Amino acid sequence: MFRLKELRESRGISQVRLAIELDLNQNTISRYENGVREADYKTLIAIADNFNVSIDYLLGRTNCPETNK
Repeated sequence: MFRLKELRESRGISQVRLAIELDLNQNTISRYENGVREADYKTLIAIADNFNVSIDYLLGRTNCPETNK
């Protein structure tokens, strides 16, 4: 995903820690960050909620991270 690595590193957490928070494995996080694999809708929502950003921001469709919650 376009901004996943950036968001993860800005929070100062490892791929392993993020994987634990999202109930995924580290290889999946790595594949998302490297563009080898794409997340499903449920996972996109979980990642966006975890970082408190919109899915559009996560995917690089906007530069505004705010959600409309």
